[in-house]
Amino acid sequence: MEFSIEQIRNVVFHGGNVKVSNETMTNIEECFEFLKKFASKKIIYGINTGFGPMAQWRVEDAHLKDLQYNIIRSHSTGVGDPLPDDCVLAAMIARIGVFAQAKSGIHREVVELLQAFINNRIVPFIPKHGSVGASGDLVQLAHIALTLIGEGKVHYKNEWCPTSVVLKQLNLKPMAIYIREGLSITNGTSVMTGIAAINQIHAENLLRLAVLSSVWMNEIASSYDDMMSAVLNDCRNHEGQIEIASQMREMAASSKCFVKREHELYDGAHKEKVFKHKVQAYYSLRCTPQILGPILETLENAHRIIDEELNCASDNPIVDPITQNVYHGGNFHGDYISLEEDKVKIALVRLTMTAERQLNYLFHDRINGILPPFLNMGTLGLNYGMQACQFTATSTTAESQTLAMPNYVHSIPNNNDNQDIVSMGSNTAELCGQVIENAYQVMSILFMALAQATDCLNKKDLLSEATSQAYKEIRSLTPTIIEDTPFYEDIEKLMVWLKSKI
Repeated sequence: MEFSIEQIRNVVFHGGNVKVSNETMTNIEECFEFLKKFASKKIIYGINTGFGPMAQWRVEDAHLKDLQYNIIRSHSTGVGDPLPDDCVLAAMIARIGVFAQAKSGIHREVVELLQAFINNRIVPFIPKHGSVGASGDLVQLAHIALTLIGEGKVHYKNEWCPTSVVLKQLNLKPMAIYIREGLSITNGTSVMTGIAAINQIHAENLLRLAVLSSVWMNEIASSYDDMMSAVLNDCRNHEGQIEIASQMREMAASSKCFVKREHELYDGAHKEKVFKHKVQAYYSLRCTPQILGPILETLENAHRIIDEELNCASDNPIVDPITQNVYHGGNFHGDYISLEEDKVKIALVRLTMTAERQLNYLFHDRINGILPPFLNMGTLGLNYGMQACQFTATSTTAESQTLAMPNYVHSIPNNNDNQDIVSMGSNTAELCGQVIENAYQVMSILFMALAQATDCLNKKDLLSEATSQAYKEIRSLTPTIIEDTPFYEDIEKLMVWLKSKI
């Protein structure tokens, strides 16, 4: 059974359900039965030993169930605001993906209960802060486990409720402890992976929007179309650039705004010394295939890594019925997700910077030479157009530039130096999520400005089908700006609109 980002998109954003196949459940049962027999008279970490540095202490048989409950309760130490519901749902799907590998030795009831939580939209309270991403997301996963044993609180039908109340209401039984359920649930990369999957869905959406806005930008500027030509971009040999240029050509095919260089500059008719129309557009316009291409390739690689992580056994130890053995190692280490989320974060900051520079082109009349200052369609001096919107876009972009600092390299030893190098993967994924939110804020202002620029130049009937559709949708939400008006609600409307494109 395969798990994927697309499955998470369907469940989290489109109301789908999770259904673990009968074959997978059979494999999970077989792994559990193997471990039950294998564990007799053996020392196995986390079954009859303490956890982490406490592994040197044996736990007596009479306390083995207490051991599993203890790790759940003792590690429920997170602080801060709760993670968003979409990230928690994705994390639970990722956890089922781990158990579906049938390498954890857990009872099938764990998977059945997780499945019930997801399909009933029972969302455990998980504070944002607590994970160092090395034994996976111990603290954050412990908060999920806490609700599975009927404790803690959950977000259900838009209210925070005691878990026990919701379970009773839905006739669900708390998870029982059989062998190592407590450790299996709390040990692994599922929270960072869930957050990364949600980030990926939004990042790919933002890239599609950036391609659209870049076509629209060049329509506003009446750019020469050779900047996106196949001949120019194919000879660079980078697949991302080639693909972005291809997408731009497809979007621009029906546009009446682009200029052909061979018609305008290669016909020998020009005699003037200074050309009114720029021979080459600014980099933020004509270099979009070269800028967005690396972002595309970065996101493609991150998508692959996240899909792989959704289908891996990331707890410890690994229980393998095939070789009839139990293996101890470090599959819970979050480096894969942490490094990819740093790369996605950096790529999205670059996308945001490009959008901010495109916005500056639209607002700066001495640069564009065709638009009123700040797209002001009122009385200059008396009215201000979109002037103050740039403050918001610039400050938000600046924050993202600060957040672009790699987090993957911020390892601090802890846990009595047992965890002497850690991934900080959940922190990285959460910071990436903030950069994504910032990108939406800047892009919403850019799209508002593109619609306003279209009205300034009366170009709405010249746009391509793709950009014309975007213009119509924006105008159904926000009006053309002539008199000064507060913008914050319109910006929020366009953020919701942009996010709806996922």
